Order: sequence, then C-alpha cells, then structure tokens
Amino acid sequence: MLTGKQKRFLRSKAHHLNPIFQVGKGGVNDNMIKQISEALEARELIKVSVLQNCEEDRDSVAESIVKGTKAELVQIIGNIIVLYKESKENKQITLP
Repeated sequence: MLTGKQKRFLRSKAHHLNPIFQVGKGGVNDNMIKQISEALEARELIKVSVLQNCEEDRDSVAESIVKGTKAELVQIIGNIIVLYKESKENKQITLP
C-alpha cells in the first residue's frame, strides 16, 4: 500500500501526463487489462480516462483495473484514474 506522502508524490508526477487509455462503452475487458499491465511495466505511472458513454461508474472501472493489473490506485479525479505499479525491468520512479 502507498502512504499519503507517496500518493502526493505520485500525484505531482502524474500531473502533466495525458491519459493513454480510454474506457468506453465496452467497459474493462481482458485485452485492456493486458495492455494497461504492459504500459504500467513500461511507465510505472499512467492515467486512464473514463468516457461519458462508459456504462460502469469510474469507481468500479478503477476497481476492475486495479484487480486485473495489481496496480495501486493513486487517485480518481474527474473521469481520470491515476495508477501506479512498480516496474520489474524498467524502474524509473523512486518513491519517497
């Protein structure tokens, strides 16, 4: 689990990132989980945007992604979900 201090640190790092995934009408599927996992391995910190036409609410979308990828939920702000997962091969972010 991330501490409050680590979450604040990651939020500031995520501030300038653009969402690289969008969850729309289809919701979260296995293929998306796989792609998000790969992106987390490459980048550690990513944003996912939940589109207006998504039938699930953003909290259950975040929950599905966190379960599927075993990532940490940093925050949900508006329709943007910020996720962090320490990379095995490609560690870039040193948490405080």
